[in-house]
Amino acid sequence: MTNIREVSSDKSDYMELLLLGDEQEDMIKKYLDRGRLFVIDNGDAVCGTCIVTDEGDFTLEIKNIAVKAEFQRRGLGRELILFLEHKFSGAFKRMTVGTGDSPLTVPFYEKCGFRKYRVIRNFFTDNYDHPIYEAGVRLCDMICFEKELTEDHGTDR
Repeated sequence: MTNIREVSSDKSDYMELLLLGDEQEDMIKKYLDRGRLFVIDNGDAVCGTCIVTDEGDFTLEIKNIAVKAEFQRRGLGRELILFLEHKFSGAFKRMTVGTGDSPLTVPFYEKCGFRKYRVIRNFFTDNYDHPIYEAGVRLCDMICFEKELTEDHGTDR
C-alpha cells in the first residue's frame, strides 16, 4: 500500500532523491522553495518524490519527479502523476513537464497522457555545468509536454 503526502518543511532533506530527477543541485534550488513537494512511500521507506510549481495562467508544472531505482517499473511515477492530476484539477487547466529527449522519459510521459508541445533547444547544454546522459543518450534539448486537466476533481491551489 502506498501513501502520498506533501512535505512543507525541510525539503532539502530530500535532495539525494531529487538529484535522481535533476542532476544539478543549484538547478533544484531554483524551484525547491517555491514548489510543493510530495513524497510517495510504501509504509517502510520513501520510494519517490516530485515537486510542482504554479506557473501562472492556470498551469501546474512538474519540475522534478523521481523514483528510487529499486522501486522503478512498479507504477509509482504514474501514481504520482495521477495523484497530482486529481489533486489539482479544477484549480489548474493544464499540467506541464520538461524533460530530456530520452528513450526512458519521453515514452513514460506519453503513456501518462502528455503530448509534446515545444522544444527548448540546447537547454541542457546551456544550463548544466556537465554533460547529462540518460540511457546512453546525451541530453541537449528539453522536450516540453502538456496535459489538459479536467474540472471535476480537486480544487487545491
